[in-house]
Amino acid sequence: MRALLVGAAVMAVMLPTALAAQAAAPRAPVTVTIRAEGTDLSGTVSSAKPLRCAANRTVKLYKLIDGEPHLWANDTTEKQGGKYVWSTGNTGTPGRYYAKVGAKPGCRGDVSPTIRVMPSS
Repeated sequence: MRALLVGAAVMAVMLPTALAAQAAAPRAPVTVTIRAEGTDLSGTVSSAKPLRCAANRTVKLYKLIDGEPHLWANDTTEKQGGKYVWSTGNTGTPGRYYAKVGAKPGCRGDVSPTIRVMPSS
């Protein structure tokens, strides 16, 4: 019984320290890009830790309307040709757009530059 109490006491002291160390662990940088071909939007997500931080990431596409961001579409990255890519397909609407990928444990988030999208001529 005493060993059980000593073990519980040790865990009570060590657990907060372990959790703090995990929370303070550095997060890998992530980069999200955006490009347009007409109103067809796509891009990549890259990281020094691609399996953890670029694979299967949700990318949210925002359209600026009167200067306010509105969630317009989203996609999940998939590997193509050695890169993790996303594509919302043809949005059908010109305007100003940017892409965002949120942070997750061990990985930072990122926001792409805002681009102006024009219909193909």
